[in-house]
Amino acid sequence: MEISSDASKSVTAKKPRDAATLIVVDTTESEPRLLMGRRRQDLVFMPGKFVFPGGRVDQADKVIPSAGELAEVECLKLLADMKGHPSPQRARALAMTAIRETFEETGLIIGTPTDPGGVPNPDVASDHPQWQQFLAHGFQPDLSSLSFFARAITPPGRPRRFDTRFFCVTADAISRETGAMDDELSEVGWYTPTDTIELELPPITRVVIEDLVDRLKSGPIGPSDCSVPYYHQKHGNFRRDLLTPDNAS
Repeated sequence: MEISSDASKSVTAKKPRDAATLIVVDTTESEPRLLMGRRRQDLVFMPGKFVFPGGRVDQADKVIPSAGELAEVECLKLLADMKGHPSPQRARALAMTAIRETFEETGLIIGTPTDPGGVPNPDVASDHPQWQQFLAHGFQPDLSSLSFFARAITPPGRPRRFDTRFFCVTADAISRETGAMDDELSEVGWYTPTDTIELELPPITRVVIEDLVDRLKSGPIGPSDCSVPYYHQKHGNFRRDLLTPDNAS
């Protein structure tokens, strides 16, 4: 069991919860643009910070049908050092969470039409209200274009702790802009890495953006065997390890 770095309190660290976020990248211009928004000031976790859309895994994310599955190489990287009980189903749920949260917070759909006429398919259903809204637009989530890009675990001692997986996808994977979004994020828009220098970002988000800029220099975004930066604390020390398909559980 991990212990908070504040030894004077000897407080048992909260167990990180599985979470996922999606970095949508527009690469059509000379400098890439990233989809981000500002979190509300009344939120406990990272209030007022600019972030990528994301949130914790919901039970419904584990069972929702998809039009395309996560690439095997991405699933293997997700299984690397997965805490608790690793499984491909849990890896898949993380990618689903990234798509659902992006829809909730930005109104964007990453998916495939369930019918050429845009009519919802009655055979594809969910009890989750946000998934119901997603499916009502006549689309089914599609995981095939997502790549697992980075991972970060909130350090001990924070009011909320998450084991967050950062997924990445290009803007051409957006199937529809619905215009409907919740109120968790404001100032949702496209920001270049240069723009983000002036934004109020969590430190880990700034680091991940630097990693993304380096990744884009090596080639287009998509499923690949590229290693994944993994930020976490071990024995009180901050670490940057690399996850690969070869070290899957």
